[in-house]
Amino acid sequence: MPGTGPFPAIKEVVSGLPDHVLYRPAQLDGLGQTRLGVLLWGNGGCRADGASARQHLLEIASHGYVAIAPGSIRSGPGAPPAPPAERPHAGDAFPPVETTPEDMVAALDWLLAENARPGSGWYQRIDPVAIAVAGHSCGGLQAIKLSADPRIATTIVQNSGVLNPGSGNPIRGLTVDKAELNNLHAPVLYVLGGQGDVAWPNGMDDYARIDHVPVAAADLDVGHGGTFDQPNGGRAAQIVWRWLDWQLRGDQAAGTWFAGEDCQLCTSREWQYASKRL
Repeated sequence: MPGTGPFPAIKEVVSGLPDHVLYRPAQLDGLGQTRLGVLLWGNGGCRADGASARQHLLEIASHGYVAIAPGSIRSGPGAPPAPPAERPHAGDAFPPVETTPEDMVAALDWLLAENARPGSGWYQRIDPVAIAVAGHSCGGLQAIKLSADPRIATTIVQNSGVLNPGSGNPIRGLTVDKAELNNLHAPVLYVLGGQGDVAWPNGMDDYARIDHVPVAAADLDVGHGGTFDQPNGGRAAQIVWRWLDWQLRGDQAAGTWFAGEDCQLCTSREWQYASKRL
């Protein structure tokens, strides 16, 4: 599906940025004066399936964003046959990561360089200060790690949170601890899946600890998988693009979902919602 926004979106792999999947409005020439915001995405499991959140990312892109996920198209339309499942890794809760925060930085560096290069199809299409980072599960930890980059204007952590002290670090190849929350320098949104979400305690603990930047936690009782597999990314995607419009574009109508006298999430029957400093 191309998303519900005003700019029907596509996903693609481009030669200039191998090992990444881009989600963007299909008709760049139809943008008019709109400059695209950027969403750097961390895949669930820190896997290299850049299509694992395709419904969600196509929805975001259709509202005037470029979303970039590391990896290749391993699932959904255009994917090759799935390889045999790996055997469990002895002594490890999770297999080693296949992607890194550095992969996400490489995508941003490439896109900003193309935005500045005359003759590029991306030339002056991007708003270079409208940059967000987000991710699902292990990818949410990558997003937190990358949030120290001064170019990041907002962070979205979905079905994730830094592992609580004493729980160990079962993720081989990625270490993030609670101290790194102090490196956050821009507004943060946590989107969680209720108490049935294995990451719920970690995400809510993060929320409780963060007191130096604006932070919100939106909680929908859908479990750890979120609504990524639902058409157009489901209810979570509708929250995320509005947060992006508010934080990156200053859209006050979008902001009423999160703050103010008419805060829509505050009175929602579906969502549990809390915020600080908004």
